[in-house]
Amino acid sequence: MKPRLDAPYKLVPDAIKAMTALEAAIKKSGLEHNLIELVKLRASQINGCAFCIHMHTTDLRAHGETEMRLYMLNAWRESPLYSDRERAALSWTEALTLLAATGAPDSDYELLKREFSESEQVNLTMLIGAINVWNRLQVGFRALHPVDEAQDKADAAA
Repeated sequence: MKPRLDAPYKLVPDAIKAMTALEAAIKKSGLEHNLIELVKLRASQINGCAFCIHMHTTDLRAHGETEMRLYMLNAWRESPLYSDRERAALSWTEALTLLAATGAPDSDYELLKREFSESEQVNLTMLIGAINVWNRLQVGFRALHPVDEAQDKADAAA
């Protein structure tokens, strides 16, 4: 795969500055760090964004997330490893990331209302919107995720 643009972020610094400010506001919103990162990871899985999957799994590992919860995220509905609050966030993430197909169903919103205050609902929705923008930038312009050459060689030899 070859990137379509060199350094697209340098081409629109004001837009990137606005997105970075949104990320900072979400980080300060009171939503739990690992919940934020699980939401980002799940949306990135749905959108097929290797760059963001790499980023958010790396971050989650650094913050103590277990390997099994990372592996099972794609099948979270069938796994007991996630809390009710995480399930509500993941359900809302899928509903909004796949908006054209889901229409943001009332059943997903009811789950959200049980676990999140109104301000948390808005912050979570802003988070989901933001990660979908980042995914579209990365996938659209074919951003390459970092590759640890030593690990890549070890995997190839195995």
